[in-house]
Amino acid sequence: MSRRAYAEIDLKALQHNFCLAKSLLPQSKTVAVIKADAYGHGISQCAWALQDEADCFGVAHISEAMQLRAAGISKPVLLMEGVFSAEEMELAARKGFWITVSNIEQMKLVSANKLDKPLKIWLKINTGMNRLGVSIAQVKDLFNTLKAMSSVSDVVLMTHFACADDPGSTMTETQLTRFKAAVSGLDAELSLANSAAVIAWSSQLRFSQVQWIRPGIMLYGSSPLLAEADQVAAGAESKPLQAVMTLHAKLIEVRTLQAGEFLGYGATWSADKNTRIGVVSIGYGDGYPRHAKQGTPVLVGGKRVPLVGRVSMDMITVDLSSQAQAKIGDPVILWGRGLPVDEIAQWAGTISYELLCQVTARVPRDYLK
Repeated sequence: MSRRAYAEIDLKALQHNFCLAKSLLPQSKTVAVIKADAYGHGISQCAWALQDEADCFGVAHISEAMQLRAAGISKPVLLMEGVFSAEEMELAARKGFWITVSNIEQMKLVSANKLDKPLKIWLKINTGMNRLGVSIAQVKDLFNTLKAMSSVSDVVLMTHFACADDPGSTMTETQLTRFKAAVSGLDAELSLANSAAVIAWSSQLRFSQVQWIRPGIMLYGSSPLLAEADQVAAGAESKPLQAVMTLHAKLIEVRTLQAGEFLGYGATWSADKNTRIGVVSIGYGDGYPRHAKQGTPVLVGGKRVPLVGRVSMDMITVDLSSQAQAKIGDPVILWGRGLPVDEIAQWAGTISYELLCQVTARVPRDYLK
């Protein structure tokens, strides 16, 4: 069947981005973060592509971890939100998952675990993000308590940065100082760096030789840094990330609007002259952002054309004035190779994470290996 829209997933680009992350902190071990269906790219396929290189896979919760085991992935899997019941704890221990502990209730679940197979625990410390994590004052007591448990094989100490995507912010340095004080004197592996910290703060994170980095969005070819100047300063220009997802559609109609005619729902756009309009086979029902602004770029035949009119459930419309040769059936790229998803996110008033994650199930994924 002829497909109206599909997402091409370049697994070699995924591997390239993983190697780039490793090169920035080469002494570290790596948790490849593939939660949320690998940010919309396919959790099983991405795990298999990184199986030989990743030391561990990071997911949000146990159902995602079970998907990996069902797909035959044998590497360690870190439950980054931990577990929330005795049943989940028992399942995690049986499947060999690593567990994040962020509060006393989760500590109690660990202590109640009577299974023979001990658990690797990641104790999360709140250094200023104020979402999850035990207080700095609790760290040493909880660490020693966990280390004394027969049900615990090892403890990793971790935190999460709130503003690493903004190198101009002092928040990351503050959190780093707090973390160093909290873990001082404790013999443990450490984990601090998400994608933004890997790219922008790698030199400040070399204080420990035993670290785990946790790259997420950068694996999929999107920079987490807020400003383009920061991306260049961090080396993104000399070592570019490669787009993993390229979102494709096609022209399904080409027509000419007369000057003064309106287009689409709400009649929000009108032609100021006779204008060739193209209808593209994708919409918010496929995950294209409904709030993309007029002028958002789209590639038709490899050339940029602007979005005009409202985004519909199944279609968008573009101005083909600059593309006199465009015709029904021509390929269209919404983001990916030649059109960064970060740029489309700015036009839509959101972030690349959301665009990638919200591509819906009715858009088939084609995997390039």
